[in-house]
Amino acid sequence: MARTASGTAELEWARELLTTAKTADELRHAQAIVLPLELGLSLEETARAIGRSISLTCKLRNRRRRERDHEITPKRRKRELRNHAAASLEREAQLLDQVLVSAARGGVVVIPQLRPAYEKALGRSIALSTLYRILARHGWRKLAPDTAHPQGDAGRREDFKKNSPALWQKR
Repeated sequence: MARTASGTAELEWARELLTTAKTADELRHAQAIVLPLELGLSLEETARAIGRSISLTCKLRNRRRRERDHEITPKRRKRELRNHAAASLEREAQLLDQVLVSAARGGVVVIPQLRPAYEKALGRSIALSTLYRILARHGWRKLAPDTAHPQGDAGRREDFKKNSPALWQKR
């Protein structure tokens, strides 16, 4: 016969977590504590119910007690930054304002020349593709050059367009 489940001290915490869980892992953690204590499920039945292995279910049940007894530190939530971002969106905008002073007045932005200035303001090195993504994220876009040469004659170009034979059309 299996021994009875322990962990009644964590039961209130787990009941609250059942209603406030934001991720599937948090929900499974709460279920690993609540199901054996309230429904009398064995460890194997609990593991099958939450879709995890028996060993992981046992670890989930014991983790809360060990956190409470300060044997381990609780899992940290994700940082406030986006994934592995070097700076928040507001900080990125501030850095771009510092670096793109001349470009804001109509100057040309040359990315390879901009990169060292941005890295200096940020305080760490970044990839060139990262800088392109930052610029795109903050509304800077790549403008395509004109299709006509600046020294070309627009009148001759229009005459050529009007008078050129349509050789490509079907006869």
